[in-house]
Amino acid sequence: MEFDNIKSTVALIYDEILQRADSRTENWFFMSSPVPQTIIILAYIYFVTSLGPRIMENRKAFDLKGVLIVYNFGVVALSVYMSYEYIMSGWGTGYSFSCDLIDFSDSPQALRMAAVCWLYYFSKFIEMLDTIFFVLRKKNSQVTFLHVYHHSIMPFTWWFGVRFAPGGLGTFHALLNCIVHVIMYSYYGLTAMGPSYQKYLWWKKYLTTIQLIQFVMVTTHISQYFFMKDCPYQFPVFIYIIGLYGLIFLFLFLNFWYHAYTKGKRLPKVLQAQTWAHHSNGVMNGNASHDKDE
Repeated sequence: MEFDNIKSTVALIYDEILQRADSRTENWFFMSSPVPQTIIILAYIYFVTSLGPRIMENRKAFDLKGVLIVYNFGVVALSVYMSYEYIMSGWGTGYSFSCDLIDFSDSPQALRMAAVCWLYYFSKFIEMLDTIFFVLRKKNSQVTFLHVYHHSIMPFTWWFGVRFAPGGLGTFHALLNCIVHVIMYSYYGLTAMGPSYQKYLWWKKYLTTIQLIQFVMVTTHISQYFFMKDCPYQFPVFIYIIGLYGLIFLFLFLNFWYHAYTKGKRLPKVLQAQTWAHHSNGVMNGNASHDKDE
C-alpha cells in the first residue's frame, strides 16, 4: 500500500511537470518519455565499463581505421549543419546574446530552432560511438569516468531541454559545442587517416586554446543571467544546470592544465604535447585522442 502511494505521488508529480512541457515536441522521436533514452544510456554505461571489455578481453582489437575516418568526418558534416541551423534559427538572425527567451510559437523560425535542438540531442547518442570504438579497439585506458560521464549526462539532460526549452539563451552552449566539434572531429578524422596526413595537423597546438575559450564563453554567457535585473526566461532551472556544468568542466580543464604544466615538465616536449592533447581532449569534449594507428 505504501509503495502504491509513492508510485501514485510520483506519477502525479510527473504529469504535473509535463503539463509545462512544449507541446510541439511531444510526439517527436524519443520525446514522449525519458524512459527509452534512460535504458539506452544505462546499456551504454554497462557495455563500455563492463560487458564490452570482458567480451574483448581475449579477442584481438578491431582495426577500425576506415570506420573511424567515415565516422569522424560524418560528425564534422553533422556539426557544420547544426551550427548553420542554430545560426539561422536565432543566433545569427535576431538573438541578442543576452536575455533571449524561448519562442514557443509555430512560426517557421521557432520550429526550426526546436528541430535543431532535437537534432543536437540525438547527435549525443551518435557520439556514444566514441567510447564503443575505444572498447572495440581495446583502448580501455581512454574510457575514463569523465569520458563516460560526459557522454551519459549530455543526452539525458538534453531530453529535458528539447521537451521543455528548445530555444533561447540556454542553447548558446550547443552552438559553441557544434563549432568546436567541427574542429575537433576534423582533427580526429585526419589523425585516423595515418602518418602521411600529420603535416596537415600543424594547428593541433591550438586545440587546447579553442576548448578553453569554449568553456569560458559558455560560463560567461550563462552567468550574465544572474546579473540581469529583469530576464523572464521561462525555465531558470536550465540556467543553473548549464552554469554548473560549465563550471565543473572549466575546473576539470584547469586541473589538467595545472598537472600538465607541473608534472609534465619533466617529459620530453613531444611527450608533453601528446599527453596534454590527450588529457585536454578528454576533458573538454568527452573524447580522448583517436591517434589511432598504433
